[in-house]
Amino acid sequence: TVVDNSTMNNSFCPPVSFSFSGKFLPPVYILVFFIGLAANGWGLRSLLKNWKKLGNISIFVLNLGISDVLYLLTVPFLVVYYLMRSRWIFGQTFCKITRFCFNLNLYGSIGFLTCISVYRYLAIVHPMRAMGRITFTHSVIISVTTWLLVGIQCLPDMFYTKTSKRNTEKCFDTTDDEYVESYLKYSLGWTFMGFCIPLLITLGCYGHVLVVLCRKNTTDKVLRQRCMKLLFLLVLLFSVCYIPYHILKNLSLWSRLLFIWKVCQKWSNGVYIARQLSRGLVCLNSALNPLVYLRGDENILAPLRKCLQPTKLDTLTWRQNTEELHHSCSF
Repeated sequence: TVVDNSTMNNSFCPPVSFSFSGKFLPPVYILVFFIGLAANGWGLRSLLKNWKKLGNISIFVLNLGISDVLYLLTVPFLVVYYLMRSRWIFGQTFCKITRFCFNLNLYGSIGFLTCISVYRYLAIVHPMRAMGRITFTHSVIISVTTWLLVGIQCLPDMFYTKTSKRNTEKCFDTTDDEYVESYLKYSLGWTFMGFCIPLLITLGCYGHVLVVLCRKNTTDKVLRQRCMKLLFLLVLLFSVCYIPYHILKNLSLWSRLLFIWKVCQKWSNGVYIARQLSRGLVCLNSALNPLVYLRGDENILAPLRKCLQPTKLDTLTWRQNTEELHHSCSF
């Protein structure tokens, strides 16, 4: 007898280990909370100390820190939620606010990391063209625009129910099964606009920087090593924190949709567990951001800015030496 999977009853599907999230996520969230607060506290202190040395990029780093702290403040409530076996006691309005803060941090971080990447690309590859053209006001306007775009992307998530009809004490990070099909479409578009495009821009900027570093024989070897190390850390950060999260989020939604359609898959439980692992990993971005980017800016952009700083040469002499400065400083 041939069994049609499309008509298979859900009771024949392999069980999903929903208890895994309650065992795995609380210790991860607690670890991220304390490490994240310490790292961002150090980062903000270092930022204020080196505000002038970092230049206009300090605005983006400050906003990056704000997005991280905003999320970390909601982590204790999530710890309580999962310790109580996925029972939310803080009200549905605050549930949506908590999930919104997570999304705002995640895509805000990606957005400001993209801004930092573009700024660093211009400072290293086109220093003479960018010098003096990107002002403090421009950085503020770009930051406000980034927050608005991220907020617009995250806002539709607030209109999806975060509870289940069977259990109103739930606080889903996505939505109830009734709206999974619609949410999957929204999630795919969100992933493309909020993650894929910034990822391509970021990798493109750093990829070009790496090509320039390899071609320039006059580039300082120490500075070249620092840039390559930062590029490696960037790829590692995206590979560990962001890429698995987005792939497994959409795959998990697809798995849930198949289950609703009574199409059973043997990999459903594996996808669920991997999805919870990716949720723990993506939270690490709040702790890793200040370590990777602020320290990288102090090591790389400070010498660069010192090299690009105008001297007491008059305007005519400065213009005559522009080409020489370009070759010596465009890392």
